[in-house]
Amino acid sequence: MDNQRNFLLFVVLCGLILVGWNGAMNWFYPQPTEVAQTIEVSSATDAEPATVAKTREGGLTDPAAIAQEEADLETSLVAAERVKISAPEVTGSINPVGARIDDITLTTHREEVDKDSGPVRIFSPAGTPAQQYAQFTWVGEGVKVPTNATVWQAEGGPLSPTAPVTLTYDNGEGQLFTILLTIDDHYMITAEQTIANTSAGPIVVNARAGIVRTSNTASLDTWNVHSGPIGNFGEAVQFGPDYDDLAEDASEGTTEGRAAWLGFTDIYWLSALIPQEKSDVATDFRSLGNDLFVARMTYQPVTVAAGKQVTRTTQLFAGAKETQVLDMYEEAGVSKFGKAIDWGWFSMIAWPIWWLLTHLFALVGNFGVAIILMTFLIRLVLFPIAQKQFASMAAMKAIQPKMKAIQERYKDDKQEQQKKIMALYKEEKVNPLAGCMPILIQIPIFFALYKTLILAIEMRHQPFVLWLKDLSAPDPAHILNLFGALPFEVPALIAIGPLAVLLGITMWLTFRMNPTAMDPMQKQIFAIMPWMLMFVMAGFASGLLLYWVTNNVLTLAQQTYLYSRHPQLKAAAEKEKADKELTDARDAKGKA
Repeated sequence: MDNQRNFLLFVVLCGLILVGWNGAMNWFYPQPTEVAQTIEVSSATDAEPATVAKTREGGLTDPAAIAQEEADLETSLVAAERVKISAPEVTGSINPVGARIDDITLTTHREEVDKDSGPVRIFSPAGTPAQQYAQFTWVGEGVKVPTNATVWQAEGGPLSPTAPVTLTYDNGEGQLFTILLTIDDHYMITAEQTIANTSAGPIVVNARAGIVRTSNTASLDTWNVHSGPIGNFGEAVQFGPDYDDLAEDASEGTTEGRAAWLGFTDIYWLSALIPQEKSDVATDFRSLGNDLFVARMTYQPVTVAAGKQVTRTTQLFAGAKETQVLDMYEEAGVSKFGKAIDWGWFSMIAWPIWWLLTHLFALVGNFGVAIILMTFLIRLVLFPIAQKQFASMAAMKAIQPKMKAIQERYKDDKQEQQKKIMALYKEEKVNPLAGCMPILIQIPIFFALYKTLILAIEMRHQPFVLWLKDLSAPDPAHILNLFGALPFEVPALIAIGPLAVLLGITMWLTFRMNPTAMDPMQKQIFAIMPWMLMFVMAGFASGLLLYWVTNNVLTLAQQTYLYSRHPQLKAAAEKEKADKELTDARDAKGKA
């Protein structure tokens, strides 16, 4: 009766876990609704912003906003005076009105899994639903500085690694403003801001740079992946605040410490400003209302004497968070730029896993195969530990009679009993904790791989085989609607795919491989646990499930081999199991 009650309680708890897990996933990873939502772009700063559905990767989700964005781009990007950008990994244009870099697409990354989908757009002009842009300007007193409406004169271009662009503005009062723009082979644009004073007296000005963006296109900000303001202040990368906090409290945007860089991050994309080396800049994040935010840096005021000029150099990173590229810029002097990818607590393991995965991918050309090979290599490295685990288990089985004798002899003196057992372990050279080592080592590897799969852009849109077109996304095939043959959407709670089913089956087989005697309650728990995990893990990245399934298959192979090397372990376990079943049968017969 007790076992039945406990099992019923266990089933209820499992159900609560499944429902709770689904609720937590909907909280942390809310899916866009199918109901169209209207996004109104207004200049009023006190208007109530519309609720906008966010996705894991970011971007517009409302059909009306998407249509408006396409229409706005068709009209705003055709202006003849725009200066083209044509770099190996970046295309777009520069708006001479206000000297804004407001049109950037990434040629090496596509919007959707479909190979025919267009390139990812990360910058859009001001006023569009997906607006995000960078601007370089000046502030000063008693000086006519450029404004957002200033039309700059452009020379050179299209902007490429071999062709710079120069923007100039003469204020007619003796000051000439110049912005020299260059771009490298990746995502870094350098802006040299120069002011030449040809008037009769000195002037005082501050160079300034900023990035303005809407949060309507931001990726989800979750407990393990930050989306929003980011920067390196005082030799520490700060992930935050988030957009909601910044909109509610202006003081949240105040930064402390010398800024090495600052900007906005999504899960895969980053826009950041990098000040001139060894310069002292004032930095902050601010909400502009209507879901608009600015990351801004202002150089210290400088006096420009008559007949002199002053230059400030600022870099703009606008591109993908590719580990190799970020690390390359860090090596070139951008402090902790690689930390823009939030590896978290497992960075010491996640980075080697990323390195191994990318090198295996370069070797085999398929990330799914690379995950399988990586799993095999990890198991190979851990195999000596597994051998010790099984040897320790065999030794523990061998000393069971002696342990039972000690427990019986000192059953009334627990302290002395423990001393004698520890002495027995030492005498027989047995480590009772050896069996925990493989599990303890696998836990950080699992979480590090989880981080790698959800953060590494190298995994984005990478296929494996057949229906698995994106290993960074959940398995798209659902068993319960016959892989899309039946006309209904499977609820998230029961949206299990083939990989999740394979996970449940292989885990069930690994449990059955271990013939350790268990009481009825334990048997019931181990019988249901694989299928509970099947539902829990179904919504995770398919690459993670592929790793776990492969790991289970290798565990089965490893256990089969090690049992062949330690037949006494399996024989002892089988005997113990048979004895337990016989005892249970006798007890049941006696109660009857």
